[in-house]
Amino acid sequence: MKKFTLDEIDHQILDILIENARTPFTDIAKQLLVSAGTIHVRVKKMEDEGIIQGSTLTLNYEKMGYSFIAHVGVFLEKTSMTQSVIENLRKISNVTVAYVTAGKYNIFCKVRAKGTNDAKDIIYQIDDVPGVKRTETMIALEESINDKKRMMHAIFKDL
Repeated sequence: MKKFTLDEIDHQILDILIENARTPFTDIAKQLLVSAGTIHVRVKKMEDEGIIQGSTLTLNYEKMGYSFIAHVGVFLEKTSMTQSVIENLRKISNVTVAYVTAGKYNIFCKVRAKGTNDAKDIIYQIDDVPGVKRTETMIALEESINDKKRMMHAIFKDL
């Protein structure tokens, strides 16, 4: 099976869509001096190949009052309980990201809260999940890097 390869036009399309997934194909075509049909065909190919998977909407949680971010390392009673703990963490809406990890923690979570009291209540909910032995919490003071493009640019340099 032939490996799908991306070229510079694909790279530029991805660059624009990462910035704003709702950019109309006609606008992308004007920027890249190609037809809207070309953009449509290339995006469809990248979707079919699994390079593009859906599109996302980025919410500004701070504007909605959820500016407090904590990262919670979760230690489990038994590693075999990982999936049931993950399922229970899904029920806590303030747990916005959870990774199964190798290393110090079994699971590592990102939690969004209104403030310290809210975060404390959420951490207590995590502690109460069956199978959780204990947690360690780190408070995020500032998000310094959240760049969706740097990795893609590095990948294209390697091609």
